[in-house]
Amino acid sequence: MKKTMVVLAHPDMENSVVNRKWIEELQRCSNKILIHDLHKEYPNCIFNVDKEHELLENVDNVIFQFPLYWYSSPPILKKWLDDILLYGWAYGDDETANYKMKGKKIGLAVTVGGPEESYSKNGSIGFSMDEVLIPFKATIKYIGGIELPSFIFYDAVPETGDAKINESVKKYSDYVLNL
Repeated sequence: MKKTMVVLAHPDMENSVVNRKWIEELQRCSNKILIHDLHKEYPNCIFNVDKEHELLENVDNVIFQFPLYWYSSPPILKKWLDDILLYGWAYGDDETANYKMKGKKIGLAVTVGGPEESYSKNGSIGFSMDEVLIPFKATIKYIGGIELPSFIFYDAVPETGDAKINESVKKYSDYVLNL
């Protein structure tokens, strides 16, 4: 059975508007999904590299789930990428080598506080979410991963109605379960 690891990088899940509900739904499928909460597992941001490598080696798919912070991820995810995706393990110079992330399906699940129309050439941000996420997409490509379409939720603020959030919970669950 293919297994998916959701690498969660949210510094305040208790007060999360959307991410918390997504994770609560995914926890119902623990036989297919491993939820790996970086803040809970590593509050001091000192990663157990061997453990992280073992976790990654035993899954087929990886989803990085995080709220957008200043057009990037929360710092813990950047540090995790730096510390875990090591030369010789995740990538290297030998194109024939069996690097451990090669061929894994990798996706991004991102919550954004602003409205979707802001993320366009003519919007207030001036860039699309595809453009904002280019560093992550480049990383996936560089390590030989297979990039999945990103799952984006806009207007992730307390004022967003329960109906929109609940609809996203179902869609996100389907996204993760049907990789």
